[in-house]
Amino acid sequence: MSTILNLSNKIRLESTPPGLLDTYSGAAAAYSLRRLSLNYSGDAVRVRRSSDNAEQNIGFLNNELDTASLETFCSGTDGFVAIWYDQSGDDYNVTQATASKQPKIVSSGSTITTNSKPTIQFDGFTDYLFNAVELVDDATSAFIATAFSTTRTGTATQYILEMPQNTGGSRGFDIRTTSDTAILSGLLTENPSSNTNAAGTFNNNSGNLNLAMASFDEAITTNNHQIFGNGALVGQATNNGTDIQNKNTGINLGVFSNDSPNGYLIGTISEAFVYKSNQLSNRTGIETNINDYYSIY
Repeated sequence: MSTILNLSNKIRLESTPPGLLDTYSGAAAAYSLRRLSLNYSGDAVRVRRSSDNAEQNIGFLNNELDTASLETFCSGTDGFVAIWYDQSGDDYNVTQATASKQPKIVSSGSTITTNSKPTIQFDGFTDYLFNAVELVDDATSAFIATAFSTTRTGTATQYILEMPQNTGGSRGFDIRTTSDTAILSGLLTENPSSNTNAAGTFNNNSGNLNLAMASFDEAITTNNHQIFGNGALVGQATNNGTDIQNKNTGINLGVFSNDSPNGYLIGTISEAFVYKSNQLSNRTGIETNINDYYSIY
């Protein structure tokens, strides 16, 4: 019997495809409502239910969010994300301790979804998640990816992912929307200090997969800041700086600046990644992995 069970477990493990982080390792931070690595044994999120403010960790079932446990915990009420756990192995979790500022994951007992997959909903007024501890320090390259949707209107800038500079004020490195159709990746560098934007388009009222790359490899002298949307290059620019803003502090999801919040996202985020290295050689593979799961484009 033991031999049969061991053989069954071996077959099951070998039939499970590797996660995104198993194939493309080295992420500095990674957030998702699916399991990104077969080696990750932690939970996906910590959820607070509004009926009594009780909290519970929600993990995975068959490498997807355990929505059965989530909906049992939030039966008949709303659920909000207090912690989105980092699956990179660095425990760089993003959190929100203030109940009124927590994004929603369950509405009236039902898991919120985008393209039939669980997602986290930001209300455009108060919601955001963040970690203020330094994430990128003197990196010569950075690569960020987000799977998101938005139902925004108007022209006010809304931030999906932002890594602010350590002195506040200007952005460090981000993906943000600037109108109903325009999306930007912004970059602030030093030595010399300068701002560079790469602009593109996105799909309002539906899913989007946007990636941005900043490289300061001396061999790359032009178009070292690029933004990709739904599988295609949509904008690029050249920046003459030598690194990402020195001692970049933290990461914000759904907002610009956690210490003076503004630029709130009205929409959802399903996944977000940060690499401290140039991943252009892996870009199409990363995009394919995300798109195959979420059916974005």
